[in-house]
Amino acid sequence: MAAVQTPWGGRFQSAPAELMERFNASIGFDRKLLEADIAGSVAYARALQRVGVLSAGELEQIEAGLKQVQEEFSAPDCALPDALEDIHMAVEQRLTELIGSVGGKLHTGRSRNDQVNLDERLYLRDAIASLQVQIRHLQGVLLASGEQHSRVVLPGYTHLQQAQPVLFPHYALSLFWMLERDRGRLEDAWRRADFLPLGSGALAGSAFPLDRAFLARELGFSQVTPNSLDAVSDRDFLLETLSALAILMMHLSRFCEDLILWSSAEFGFVELDDLFATGSSMMPQKKNPDALELVRGKTGRVYGSLMALLTTMKAVPLTYAKDLQEDKEPLFDALETSAICLEVFAGAWESMEVCAERMESAVDSTALATDLADYLVGQGVPFREAHRVVGRLVRDSLEQGRALTDLSLEELRAHSADFGEDALGLLDVRQSLARRNIEGGTGPQAVAEQMEKARQVWAGS
Repeated sequence: MAAVQTPWGGRFQSAPAELMERFNASIGFDRKLLEADIAGSVAYARALQRVGVLSAGELEQIEAGLKQVQEEFSAPDCALPDALEDIHMAVEQRLTELIGSVGGKLHTGRSRNDQVNLDERLYLRDAIASLQVQIRHLQGVLLASGEQHSRVVLPGYTHLQQAQPVLFPHYALSLFWMLERDRGRLEDAWRRADFLPLGSGALAGSAFPLDRAFLARELGFSQVTPNSLDAVSDRDFLLETLSALAILMMHLSRFCEDLILWSSAEFGFVELDDLFATGSSMMPQKKNPDALELVRGKTGRVYGSLMALLTTMKAVPLTYAKDLQEDKEPLFDALETSAICLEVFAGAWESMEVCAERMESAVDSTALATDLADYLVGQGVPFREAHRVVGRLVRDSLEQGRALTDLSLEELRAHSADFGEDALGLLDVRQSLARRNIEGGTGPQAVAEQMEKARQVWAGS
């Protein structure tokens, strides 16, 4: 590549200092936008030809030149110097080297302000589509896991204390529905990003009569931006995406926390496959859930990307300022981090062993206390009184070192004469589950219906 000629150099008597070149450059990371930049430039060249800025022959030259630039810059060993500043200047300079002064016509009526905004939207569209596929894959893993372990019972927790028994598929599907909301948030973020900014120029709109509706069709946008000032300064679509990714990562992290606890010797509910665990450099017995811990740790990294861009945006006056160069690294990092975390989490879940017997045997009899209180309510006892009765019953049992399931009818009736013989049948995990066949509950029938609903959602994507 020839010596760099900056497109803005006419105003200046000297070139920037080498330090300034390094400080100012984004070419080291925004080359990820190459494919989007080429696509936008091809469409823009066609729009220029439609208004007479380019001849048909010049358009053909530009399209062929852009194709060659893309091939060259896509090579792994292609080095782009800091003096090029960004991918937009790099493409333009190389294009002009290849086809001559015709290449200099491509930027007519276009600014890097609307150009980069377009590139980011095009890049984001592909990234969101890819994430949607990954989310669907993980949802499929959860469905398969729930079906495989459809009768497995485990203790449900609040405050990390045993609360009530639940079915394993009910637990797995809770993440399915969280992920479905994550998909919706990403779709919604794209809906507001689905506007073509090209034609906005630096801030006031192009002076050339570009057909923006044509450009939108060429590039697959449903609408054009209605205000040029807003268009070049807008990064809401990136903030919304980063927010959606932060919530997605929070969901994964919460389940990582559960699985990390469950994989410990004290719980023993699951065992991670060797493929997604590591060992200790000192202690030969260790099997560490590093895959899950890293997903949990990288959640903070995605949060940081969101906060970084929010902080950048808070003081940028309309319309464009160089601060906005700082939008790319957080975006790229958050997208890549979320993508690999989805892949790793899906692999870890799909390959882990669910220790069904250990799960069910861990259900403490006190987890059935609510069923006894509900029974008394069915006998006409006000719930608060029933709550006190069963609370005293649990306290007495604990003091005696006995389980609720060991109590006789006489012992139950010693706390309330409203207990009948049928109350003893409630002291069974399966009976407790069967009483919760309300829609959305953990009863077997309710979970089967929920599973079918989830299958339909998953298959309908």
